[in-house]
Amino acid sequence: MKVKIYNQTGQETQESVELSDKIFSIEKVKPELVHFVANALLSNRRNPVASTKTRGEVRGGGKKPWKQKGTGRARHGSIRSPLWRGGGVTFGPRSNRNFVIKVNKKVRRLGIFSVLTDRAREGKVSVLDKFILEQGKTKELLAIIKAWGEGKSEKLLIVVSKKETNLLRASKNLHNVRVALANNFNLLELLWADRLLILKDALPVIEKTYLRTQV
Repeated sequence: MKVKIYNQTGQETQESVELSDKIFSIEKVKPELVHFVANALLSNRRNPVASTKTRGEVRGGGKKPWKQKGTGRARHGSIRSPLWRGGGVTFGPRSNRNFVIKVNKKVRRLGIFSVLTDRAREGKVSVLDKFILEQGKTKELLAIIKAWGEGKSEKLLIVVSKKETNLLRASKNLHNVRVALANNFNLLELLWADRLLILKDALPVIEKTYLRTQV
């Protein structure tokens, strides 16, 4: 797949670049695989803090409330039974519950390739020759975004080859702009973005990172 290279103002340059078919044009996009990987990432982020006590952890209730027979009332062994007010909780949430879902590296990468292929086929992947912000001001970045965004609601993901301090600083105040490193793609960020702006020098980093162990 051959694409034009643009400058940061959205104008075409004389250059073009070829995107790897193994990343941006795979044979079959698998939505069910993308769904599985996205669910796994969200599950792995969960931090269970709610924790109820069982009848063995609630304080008190060591003595039998009343004798077993002869009172005419139901038999009970402890006032901390789940049947009693103030007693333990049956099948309540526990902080030691494990929500982690294991995802193989090959599956995770195939999910990333599926999203990148889908965005490329929709024409939502653009390659930039360079991205320069002299002062790292949000106003500078907004002027550039106006050339790319179809509206204020369009979400842009800017992919860079290395950490860009000025770009990170300028994008902090913009809810519809995120910056990602080429060697550390997050599938959830790819799904979040409406358009990808990839710097030219980030393409070799993407290929080197994600095709290095391809079988």
